[in-house]
Amino acid sequence: MAAKYVGRNIPRLDAYDKVTGATKYMSDLTYDGMLWGEILRSPYPHALIKSIDTSKAEALDGVAAVITWKDVPGLNGFGIAIQDQPVLCREKVRYIGDAVAAVAAVTQDIAKKAAALIEVEYQPLPIVDDLFAAVLPDAPKVHEEGNILVHTEMSKGSIDEGFADADLIIENTYHTGRQEHVFLETQGGAALVEEDGSLTVYAGSHYPHRDRLQLSRCLDMPEERIRVVSSPVGGAFGGKDELTIQPVMALLALKTGRPVKMVMSREESIKFYWKRHPMSLTYRTGVKSDGTLTANDVLVYADTGAYASLGAAILNLALESCCGLYRIPHTHIEGYSVYTNNGISGAFRGFGVPQVTFAMESQLDIIAERLGIDPIALRRKNILKKGEESPIGHHITTDVESEAVLDAMENSDLWKHRDKFKAEDTKRPWIKSGVGAALSWQGMGLGVGLPDYGDAIVEMNDSGGFTVRVGCVEIGQGAMTVYAQIAAEALKFPIEGIRVVVGDTGNAPDAGPTTASRATYAGGKAIALAAEDMNSKIAVLASRIMNVPAEKIVLEDGRACADQDGSKTSDYEEIARYAACNGGVPVCEGHFDMPTADKAIEGAFGLPHHIYSCCGQVAAVEVDTLTGQAAVTDGVVSVDAGTVINKAGMEGQSEGGFVMGCGYALTEDLMIKNGAVVNPNLSTYIIPTAKDSPRTIETIPVTNYETTGPFGAKGIGEIGMVPTAPAVTNAIHDAAGIRVYSIPATSERIYELLKRKEGGIK
Repeated sequence: MAAKYVGRNIPRLDAYDKVTGATKYMSDLTYDGMLWGEILRSPYPHALIKSIDTSKAEALDGVAAVITWKDVPGLNGFGIAIQDQPVLCREKVRYIGDAVAAVAAVTQDIAKKAAALIEVEYQPLPIVDDLFAAVLPDAPKVHEEGNILVHTEMSKGSIDEGFADADLIIENTYHTGRQEHVFLETQGGAALVEEDGSLTVYAGSHYPHRDRLQLSRCLDMPEERIRVVSSPVGGAFGGKDELTIQPVMALLALKTGRPVKMVMSREESIKFYWKRHPMSLTYRTGVKSDGTLTANDVLVYADTGAYASLGAAILNLALESCCGLYRIPHTHIEGYSVYTNNGISGAFRGFGVPQVTFAMESQLDIIAERLGIDPIALRRKNILKKGEESPIGHHITTDVESEAVLDAMENSDLWKHRDKFKAEDTKRPWIKSGVGAALSWQGMGLGVGLPDYGDAIVEMNDSGGFTVRVGCVEIGQGAMTVYAQIAAEALKFPIEGIRVVVGDTGNAPDAGPTTASRATYAGGKAIALAAEDMNSKIAVLASRIMNVPAEKIVLEDGRACADQDGSKTSDYEEIARYAACNGGVPVCEGHFDMPTADKAIEGAFGLPHHIYSCCGQVAAVEVDTLTGQAAVTDGVVSVDAGTVINKAGMEGQSEGGFVMGCGYALTEDLMIKNGAVVNPNLSTYIIPTAKDSPRTIETIPVTNYETTGPFGAKGIGEIGMVPTAPAVTNAIHDAAGIRVYSIPATSERIYELLKRKEGGIK
């Protein structure tokens, strides 16, 4: 039977309220008697704290509280993996922006004035701002344990044998920039003490249950006394995965007994919170003359900044994907995640994979050109298939529809007719056009060794409809609508009668984070399992009402039928009334443990993954040879999506990811000099706008049924931006004959490369 709700373009449940402004984001909340919070941050990238004097701030009229490290009752540290970032610094600051003290006052202006009155005596320390200098033995230490957060090394086969088998060896070093998330809603929210003394914290986040755990540690307060509400979120992309302002708001609210609100300005958000890891990537790739890859030696250095955040996990995921989805018999893969005083690097859509994909897919295009092989044909020749061994040494046991993705790329109009697109513009001969392609893959979920599960509650309402509760957060990706579609399909009930509650520790079970492209997969599967149990309970109730065996009951369109012609039925409202009078309406919980690989990769925590998504992209660019400016004019995105739950939602993810990838490829680079951000606003940190977006982005889903997912679905939240940068830079090479080794490929960099080419300099 054809699906009724899965696969349909159901309008987003939250669309009307969002476009009319009715939705209340965390930054919109206000309360009677509310105070404003403000954080005093370090002006030094590296310094000892000698003293803190808060007396002048405390004396200012309108100030309700001033706090320092002395006011942190529990663990003065947070971090998903390592709790090394202080709530409020005690002895040392490690980046410009480290939180030192905080103020609550009756207005935001007074709070800012009070924070400026706090006197802190610093003893500046030498700055560690160079990635490679940081690993030297005599480098100043960001942390006492040293500047290497993690070192991961993996090998397969014999790298020397692999290079001996090669007819061609290509070696290059690539560099990627520091990207800012630029979510529409900056870090903001409120904290308040309830009448019973419990605490409620409203703040955008990827994982409210983990926030509650971390707040419990910092506040020395039982988790059950803390409620965290994180939905709706005005965008995140990984930028709200760690705690941000939550512990400071909570401390101020507990100290004053009044609601406390904080909202970061755009400049504060850009300067003081984490970014995509900048990386240096050295690749040495061996290949036979027929295009068969023989060896890949990869060395990655990642600047994780002042604190660990998720730097270790990001490095390891990058290394898992650094050789691409290709059959390579001999590999040596090594990476370092390094502490510096350059702000903080952390989670960002793609989680380390965009960086290595840029390098690997550039290598492949260089190889294709040197050997005279079509770029897609080269990829097809080396593509991994199910059952084969990956570059890190584990076997691919689930479907990765890479060949179908390559087919879609190759058969797209943009690729088939690229010669026509590249034809010289006689009216603008200084404009050179080109088309490039790139392929990527990425593990879905958290990987081996990490708790990874979904949990959902489906509750029948008195009216016969259903409330679905899932801990995963709506961060703008459309999860609520997808959850409603899955529930409606599984419960065989009209979607109009489905209510979805997400992102609230007080009203939804822990379903894990909205990260790693897992929200639809894990949360949706838990809903389907809960719905299966609910259907059994409804059938039993209906059988009692109609006095027929439960196995004879058929559920469809919000009613239970006892025979095929529908002459004997009971609608869900009647069933709910009956249940309410006979023990209560049914409530069912579904729990789903995500499948993991059968063995771990030694020395690489979290690896490997079990389920992978694949994405291929084609990009068309125009390069202005007079100015060096490149523009992406058209794009094709083919994604291995499993079953598509909501096509419009998938296209939105695809198009948004492609445009974000264009920014990463061409313009976005947060620059830090001597520890200070030099472009902390959107007039100097340049993101693509609607005017910069390609005129067309064609999305081609490759639909295969993922047997472990809800109705066969996979997650696609991240993969859509992963291959964009190399597709764009490969297109730039196709257009202008220059090879980009460092992104973003700004007009200045392209212009310099063009001039070097004119001068015969490689």
